[in-house]
Amino acid sequence: MLRQDKDGDELLLYFLEKGDTCTMTMTCCIGRTNSEIRAIAEQDSKIVFIPVEKMAEWTRKYNGWMSFVFESYSNRFNEMLESIDSLAFSNMNDRLYKYIKSKVLVNKSTTLDVRHQDIAYDLNSSRVVISRLLKSLENEEKIKIYRNKIEVLVF
Repeated sequence: MLRQDKDGDELLLYFLEKGDTCTMTMTCCIGRTNSEIRAIAEQDSKIVFIPVEKMAEWTRKYNGWMSFVFESYSNRFNEMLESIDSLAFSNMNDRLYKYIKSKVLVNKSTTLDVRHQDIAYDLNSSRVVISRLLKSLENEEKIKIYRNKIEVLVF
């Protein structure tokens, strides 16, 4: 999930995996507002849409649904706190390596089809900085860089 500013710059907020839900989407459904974030699928995905009218009904009627919703809120909130901590307290090299490891988990592959520019967008950095840091990780033998691909060697 990405947040975009008025100039079109983006910041990665969190990844959704199989069985996850977007908390912002649920909040927008309940409040009947537009979402302030957007999603990009990393791979082919199936999405389940639930009618807005069912959100409140199911929350009152089904404890399991209510637990799922609140657990999702808790998970996303913790991920957002981690993102804030990362922005505030981690250097870009650490942020980049954490980003790469997260993509490995989400894609279930140590080979990532990703351009340096896309990483820069996600981390709100420049392609030049990302390329330099990726080269540093390659020199440390943590990754191997190919054209539009990264192979993660150390996870």
